[in-house]
Amino acid sequence: MAYFLDLFTPETWRSFQVHGSTVSGFRHRQRKAAEQVQVGDIFCCYLVRLSRWCGLLEVTSDSYSDASPIFSDPDPFVVRFKVKPLVMLGPEHSVPIGDDRLWPHLSFTRELALKSVGWAQFAGLRSSLRRISGDDGEIISAVLKEQNEIRRLYPLTGRDEQLLSERKTVTAADRTVLVEVPVDAPDDEAPPEHEVATDEKPDFRTSLKMQALLARIGIEMGFRVWIPRNDKQAVLDQIAPSLHGSFLNQLPLNYDDVTLKTIEQIDAIWMRNRSMARAFEVEHTTAIYSGLLRMADLLALQPNMDIRLHIVAPDDKRAKVLREIKRPVFSLLDRGPLYENCSFLSYSSIEKISGMGHLQHMSDTLIEEFEEFPADD
Repeated sequence: MAYFLDLFTPETWRSFQVHGSTVSGFRHRQRKAAEQVQVGDIFCCYLVRLSRWCGLLEVTSDSYSDASPIFSDPDPFVVRFKVKPLVMLGPEHSVPIGDDRLWPHLSFTRELALKSVGWAQFAGLRSSLRRISGDDGEIISAVLKEQNEIRRLYPLTGRDEQLLSERKTVTAADRTVLVEVPVDAPDDEAPPEHEVATDEKPDFRTSLKMQALLARIGIEMGFRVWIPRNDKQAVLDQIAPSLHGSFLNQLPLNYDDVTLKTIEQIDAIWMRNRSMARAFEVEHTTAIYSGLLRMADLLALQPNMDIRLHIVAPDDKRAKVLREIKRPVFSLLDRGPLYENCSFLSYSSIEKISGMGHLQHMSDTLIEEFEEFPADD
């Protein structure tokens, strides 16, 4: 028997129960991870946004494909398993991750300061179907089974209520989508002291460093790379001269002028032949809208474009990026919500990838091991 992480939002947890609590679903991109799961394994259910463990599900079938609406309509969670509930808890009875029986004992949290900046990413609580060690699974299972008996109340905080109230559904022309109208927390209102602009422009330098890392990773993986003209020389200065020949002087794309001008401003693009494979926007400052707007503009102009989009930002901007990407303006695109087509990549993830050896022998699908989408389940 193995344990796996199964992420739910409060909304999908409620839909799961309304539809009989017998099917857990995952996105199509997780089909390979689903192949690891066997009958008899246990899904440890975790409520994102509230950061609480809410249930245990026993897997009773192999994975299968089914798009019939359960979690939304149309339903993105098409890779499915039949399950048998062992423990199911409502939000106020779900056990907070910071509980003394969990945080100091779980291998993925015990070395972290309680609720420190970026803790969820470092703990690996960002994508469903991550395998949990047997020891961790037994700890979570024991705590949830005990809670199922005693039903201790963990009242929602004011911040919890705010997080729940921000998420709404809106009916678009052909689908129901989630949108979020964020209410800035006090620490969102001003940049931290180390980000205040100075004559040395530290934000500008860091952004260029990330662009250079993205360029080098792409080149080593066999791509040609586009960097905006205004940034190109500063990026080249950080790249070995032997790689300079892989930088494009112009984009070999056949789009209208408006689309081309939009694409030319994207911070880094990996090109394969005449096709764009991946596009990256680096967002270093507190206001992270410009990259999201550019990505949304691109999809609005070319809704059929086949490209993977990524917002690259500091680890401590993770929550803000994943919140802002669900604003109505980004969720009601003809192509579908931006949050389904654009992922978050942290600075630490890019640095980790850049430090790997033999990138020339790796596929760019490696990115999928580090990217994060909002409310992944």
